[in-house]
Amino acid sequence: MANTLCLSFAELVQALGPQIDAALVARTELGEGCPPRFREAMRYSLLAPGKRLRPMLVLLAAEACGGTIEAALPAACAVEMVHAYSLIHDDLPAMDNDDLRRGRPACHKAFDEALAILAGDALLTLAFEVLAGEVQPPAVAAACCAALAAAAGACNMVGGQADDMEAERGSGDRVQGSGFSGQESQIGTFSTEIPPSLEALESIHRRKTGAMIQVSLQLGAMVAGATAEQRAALDVYGRRIGLAFQITDDLLDVRSNQAAMGKQVGKDARRGKLTFPGLLGIEPSVQRAEQSIVAACQALASFGSQAEDLQTLARYILDRNH
Repeated sequence: MANTLCLSFAELVQALGPQIDAALVARTELGEGCPPRFREAMRYSLLAPGKRLRPMLVLLAAEACGGTIEAALPAACAVEMVHAYSLIHDDLPAMDNDDLRRGRPACHKAFDEALAILAGDALLTLAFEVLAGEVQPPAVAAACCAALAAAAGACNMVGGQADDMEAERGSGDRVQGSGFSGQESQIGTFSTEIPPSLEALESIHRRKTGAMIQVSLQLGAMVAGATAEQRAALDVYGRRIGLAFQITDDLLDVRSNQAAMGKQVGKDARRGKLTFPGLLGIEPSVQRAEQSIVAACQALASFGSQAEDLQTLARYILDRNH
């Protein structure tokens, strides 16, 4: 697609979405040992209507690096499985306690809490089964498994979620900043006496949101046999769109509505959650997101026309309304 006329984001979704969904359906045709209602719960969340942003990043990164959609589809499925698991668990009463997800009852509301937890567990493990069994050659499969595990693990997505919850509770614990690329920084403490810093907020979301966006790009690059220079450029792009995505998400919670978002809005402020508009204000947050998207697109300069679809996706992140 990167060699054709530049597509809009809606056209990208129309072109890639059915391929991604068909691949997800095929990989959840599970054996006799999987109880039917349990598989239904897995598919309920995995196949729920959505933008498929992360698997699209896998596919577009692979194409930008000279690879093919077909070779990258297993990695795209794995990323979406991990993402779906994280949403199921985030919605649980012990976590964000959300009743709605993508305009439908959350998994634990549509089924029950125990089955939702197990469905998330199964999707997480299935992701690595798909990577290990389908990505070729085996050395690339192993590298993809390691990268996805690191991005979804204790120092990145899960750790970022833990820090986000601690910040919401007003904990005084120190938050250790760590990006997916391995950068570390000492930041301030969350407490009722010391205001949280912008650095602390960015550290949370560099891990909670950004790490999975970055690894999506890296998986596509690895499957395509990308050069070190290509992977470095995609890493910068991923960091910048990850930041813009979270800022936009925070802004939508303030400015959008439940019908458009398909989930509760305004809950961040009600719960005292640490957000970009809460810390910076609305207009400075908008400006910061815009600057991040400009920097993301600049990082793709060396790809030329091969990265046009990635630039389209970046601009969509800034303009999205749900």
